[in-house]
Amino acid sequence: MSNLTFSYFILESYFNVGNLRYLYFMITALLYIVIVIANSSLIVVICMNRSLHEPMYFFLCSLFVNELYGSMGFFPFFLIQILSDIHTVSTSCCFLQIYCIYTYACVEFVNLAVMSYDRYLAICCPLQYNTRMTSNKAFIIIIVIWLYPLGKFIIALSLSIRLTFCGNVINSLFCRNYLVVKLTCSNTTVNHIYGLFDTVISILVPLLPILFSYMKILQICFSGSKQTRQKAVSTCTPQLVSLINFSFGCCFEVIQSRFDMSSFPSVLRMILSVYFVILQPLLNPVMFGLQMSKIRETYTHMCRHKMCISRRNTVQVQHKIGPKIYKGGYTSTYV
Repeated sequence: MSNLTFSYFILESYFNVGNLRYLYFMITALLYIVIVIANSSLIVVICMNRSLHEPMYFFLCSLFVNELYGSMGFFPFFLIQILSDIHTVSTSCCFLQIYCIYTYACVEFVNLAVMSYDRYLAICCPLQYNTRMTSNKAFIIIIVIWLYPLGKFIIALSLSIRLTFCGNVINSLFCRNYLVVKLTCSNTTVNHIYGLFDTVISILVPLLPILFSYMKILQICFSGSKQTRQKAVSTCTPQLVSLINFSFGCCFEVIQSRFDMSSFPSVLRMILSVYFVILQPLLNPVMFGLQMSKIRETYTHMCRHKMCISRRNTVQVQHKIGPKIYKGGYTSTYV
């Protein structure tokens, strides 16, 4: 970091909202709490119930962990900036946030691609599914899902860290690699070449299995029975909604980083710039938790079981402290 000419960056997109900052802070903090509780509860449900120890649910668990990871890379930083009068971030924290958010996006896309291929095997090759997608293979795939983006983006980050910067003003609510590289005085040819290569790989690698899987699923839907179509729709709808939503958010993020969007209202630009790190972690628990009957039923059963245990413990405590015998005689008054 010694070759950097600035020790911090200024985030220019924030503006003074006066005392409304406390309202925005509470709304944002509430969203973060909901995201943490919703995703964590579904992770616990999947891990604690052996009936959900199947490849599809392992991939879902990986997806929910990634939502927590991406939220952790964005929300604490964002909450601090909302309350701050000076919207600056140190270079080390800026690069850390870039790494967290970009790897979150890549893991999300790859995870959704693997889930689409898993559904292709379950719907189009049901008799071979248990041999082609075992629990051990699922764990290996999940490791690759995480190691591939984490390792790939280390190269891009190392290329950015070595640069010397002539400016430190970023027109954004959070740190973005492309906007940081634009501030440099150094030769960025290598950065741009690798950035283009990285973007193509990040899109094509997940996109090919996604297109292949859903094209095969559509063929089965049109040629199969009504029961097959219903199964395909019920299992693929949450994934398709999640994929379309996330793709929209990422597309706008890429477009806004590389093109002049000054003609758009500033508030709309700010909302859409954080769309993929706020709405996606909120949407996935709702879509997969409510639409997938097995998770919904297991979650409901766990909640009812906990309520029954709580009531049983309350009754036992009341019986223990219930009838008390005093020297003056017997009483059955509860305390």
